Amino acid sequence: MLILRARPNLTLFARAALLVALLAACGHNERDDIILDPTNNHAVSYWHDVGAATVNASAAVATTPEEQRPSFATDLATMHLAIYDAVSAIDGHYKPFLQGTSMSTAPGASMDAAVSAASYGVLRALFPNRTAQYQAAYDSYVATIPAGEAKTRGLALGAEVAAAIVANRSNDGRAIALAPYVPGTAPGAFRGLNPVSRFFPSIRPFTLTSTSQFRPPAPPALDSVAYATDLNEVKALGGAVSATRTSAQFETARFHTEAPAIFLTRNFGKFARTTPDVADAARLMAIIYVGYADAIGACFEAKYFYEAWRPLSAIPLADTDNNPATVPDPGWMPSMPTPNHPEYPAAHSCTAGALGELLRQYYGTEKVSFSFDSTVTGTTRTYTKTDAFAEESRIARIYGGMHFRYSTLAGAELGKQVANWTLQHQFGKRN
Repeated sequence: MLILRARPNLTLFARAALLVALLAACGHNERDDIILDPTNNHAVSYWHDVGAATVNASAAVATTPEEQRPSFATDLATMHLAIYDAVSAIDGHYKPFLQGTSMSTAPGASMDAAVSAASYGVLRALFPNRTAQYQAAYDSYVATIPAGEAKTRGLALGAEVAAAIVANRSNDGRAIALAPYVPGTAPGAFRGLNPVSRFFPSIRPFTLTSTSQFRPPAPPALDSVAYATDLNEVKALGGAVSATRTSAQFETARFHTEAPAIFLTRNFGKFARTTPDVADAARLMAIIYVGYADAIGACFEAKYFYEAWRPLSAIPLADTDNNPATVPDPGWMPSMPTPNHPEYPAAHSCTAGALGELLRQYYGTEKVSFSFDSTVTGTTRTYTKTDAFAEESRIARIYGGMHFRYSTLAGAELGKQVANWTLQHQFGKRN
């Protein structure tokens, strides 16, 4: 068994006291079991947690589009791209996200300083009214970096890269004006009032040509066998009252109901802590957040294109679907709260599908073990394959009564397509 650890650094361990300690195991099985030590509290890990706290905070005053219409994945992808480009300029192994910057390489500069300045520059630009989340963190962290030319160059590099990334992402589309939403009334149409995240499809992707690039085919027709099969499945397994759902299945549904911005930033942070090399951690975190951001944008583009109804509407109104294999249940309710946005495709499946494929390609194997925890259930679950979390997340939405199986499958496929595109077009080695 090979255990990989970063070189001990007491200063970094002292900094870690400011952050929430999270445990995970992540590795791949080839000839040896590889266990990545979950206590690497380096600059990337530290600034991920500061960034997550900033993005998930609220402010009395909201002046920027990022503060007014938050998208945690987009905002943390922006920060982690700045980290990645700054580290890549020092490390020199991987191509930067932004090509042709004036400081394309900066060997010898302090990575800690560059990561700090890059993160701080992005957070200050996007969230000027949330300084309580990052100003003291920046001041205290930078103060621990030894003075000298390496620190000076690192700070300058990080600031330069942050400015370039922020400029690249300015006017990203989230400020688009939205007309009042008119819910549908026809069979199959989404009926939610004031649905959320309608601006997601308008956010400019990081790597995709457009958010509609991988739009899935239309969901099954209401009078089809496929539709009836999946409606009857969620009706049986996903109801508030179910004679067929097991207690384990119910707990699986509950595990995946924590707010994504909290659940995922906390658990994604574990990948930084289980990656001992700073340059590798910078690349992995950028890959995760960029892939996630593009997957959620593509997913919501499809959601608001098709505007399909949820089981919450479909099952009570099954007498309107013209399908002899479905029977209405006017009193049916899902076992978990239904998110207020259209059903198809399933967003959790889009993003989890992307994550699984990103991890598989990053590690070069599907045999990766990692752990996620949920504050809803107070439990931790360990996944031993890159797609195991995606599979569980997918089926959990059926147990929760939120989605049809065909929607979860379409979402997972969309996520994989986004992941493939992301890694084909960014984050490769320098020539």
